[in-house]
Amino acid sequence: MYNHIAIIGSSRAIGSAFYAELSTLCPQAVIHTFSRHDEGRSHHHMIDYTDEKTIEHSAKKASLGAPFDLILVTTGVLKTEPNIEPEKSLKDLSAHKFEAIFAANTIFPALIAKHFLPKLNRKDRSVFAVLSARVGSISDNHLGGWHAYRASKSALNMIIKNAAIEIGRRCPNAIIVSLHPGTVDSKLSKPFQSQVSKDKLFTPEYSVQKLINVMNGLTPDDSGKCFGWDGQEIEP
Repeated sequence: MYNHIAIIGSSRAIGSAFYAELSTLCPQAVIHTFSRHDEGRSHHHMIDYTDEKTIEHSAKKASLGAPFDLILVTTGVLKTEPNIEPEKSLKDLSAHKFEAIFAANTIFPALIAKHFLPKLNRKDRSVFAVLSARVGSISDNHLGGWHAYRASKSALNMIIKNAAIEIGRRCPNAIIVSLHPGTVDSKLSKPFQSQVSKDKLFTPEYSVQKLINVMNGLTPDDSGKCFGWDGQEIEP
């Protein structure tokens, strides 16, 4: 399985669920967690998502013992307080909204990739996975709206594709993917859950179990792609 793991965004619902599940599945593993606040874990690192220096420092410190077999980026925002909501139409667009959403959903994961991908295990199979969203698929967009969020996730998927091509040249056993966790009962989805049927609203634990199963079945040929919690590839 995995022996050296990084979970960026470990204080979030899905990040916390990943930590709990992987601690059980991989009891021998050293699991490094990263968030803005001290979580009291033995291998926890505080990281400021707006300060690249802290990203660089934490990647170097956490990888001193061994390269990573699994890196998970579980961060992301759909809305922020007090006035950034998913846009319903073009008239709701603003530069401020785009900057805030792209900073969290695209720029930060890209910087994580910059500093953490060189720390992947180059000898054996390794996985770098970020949480994306089905709404980032251009071909699957039939409803419109949510302009900044959709665009930020679409851009994130492109970053993953580019990273997979670049890293694959020198690390052929690496698998670099984006994952759609489904609609998870979390702070991010809470304002929009009334529009989701009960059978499509997942607990973080259920989503994480499905995503781990998906990752375990991937090969280097899958690198650069986006997969849903059900294992189905999501087209760009």
